[in-house]
Amino acid sequence: MHKISKLAVLTSGGDAPGMNPCIRSVVRTAIYNKLQVTGIRRGYQGLIEDDMYDMQPRSVSNILNLGGTILKTARCLPFRSDEGMELAYQNLKKHEIDALVVIGGDGTFTGALRFSKKFPDIAVMGVPGTIDNDLYGSTYTLGFDTATNTVIEAIDKIRDTADAHDRLFFVEVMGRDSGAIALRAGISCGAEAILLPEKATAIDDLIENLKNGQSNKKSSSIVIVAEGDKNGGAYDIAKKVQKEVKNYDVKVTILGHLQRGGSPSAFDRVLGSRLGYAAVNALIAGKTQSMVGLEANHIKITSLEEALTQHEFKLEEDLMQMAEILSI
Repeated sequence: MHKISKLAVLTSGGDAPGMNPCIRSVVRTAIYNKLQVTGIRRGYQGLIEDDMYDMQPRSVSNILNLGGTILKTARCLPFRSDEGMELAYQNLKKHEIDALVVIGGDGTFTGALRFSKKFPDIAVMGVPGTIDNDLYGSTYTLGFDTATNTVIEAIDKIRDTADAHDRLFFVEVMGRDSGAIALRAGISCGAEAILLPEKATAIDDLIENLKNGQSNKKSSSIVIVAEGDKNGGAYDIAKKVQKEVKNYDVKVTILGHLQRGGSPSAFDRVLGSRLGYAAVNALIAGKTQSMVGLEANHIKITSLEEALTQHEFKLEEDLMQMAEILSI
């Protein structure tokens, strides 16, 4: 069992709203339990470069409402090498750090698990922070709720102009491997079609659907495309559709990194606080090489190995079927 006296926290990979509430929770929970806390800037890059600083309760004041991450983040190729990991380990030992909280997605967890196996005297706990909501072991990941609401707000505005001009809009949202944002945003905004990586949609079927909408006197149509859809990006799909659907003025909007920003929603603030609190308590209890998540509104501990290899996250079949029915 790991006994810890000093822990460090970092954010790695893509940023997500809710990371700052989680950092705040980690710092204050650790200090409440008489542990010292170190912040690592720029993820594993900062760990290798010894870019660290001591954190106090006031170090995390007034950050609940901030998007992004006060610790910054970066992708770090050197951490994949044995030499990079050795340097990171020596920096942790120099600062007498014996536990690490890593907030990020599957790339972050892959590095954390490999590092922990190589240096088992450093306890490691993961917190799922990714807007894609695609990690096994947690129903919701940090940032997903905020990103979805950001997309909904944008599409509501697009719908206004689509209605005014009888336009067909293709809106591309983030989700290379997961259509979670696209699906929920599509249902919330009444999209005529939702194209997802998890479910193949033939272009001919999409065209037929849109033509049916025209004959049902729809004044506008919104098609949401997850960036990982097998038909290609929104621009490619729009070109194919425009040849067959003549009556609509076809437009494309790529929401891009707009989805990562913004003040975290109430849900993500509470989720970040719960997961940060749980991560510290799990480390105190001697857990390592694990991830804290939320399932059925209860904290669940999942091994990093399982979180990375299960890949059992699936979109809800009932939501996909419902989206089709409600779009008529």
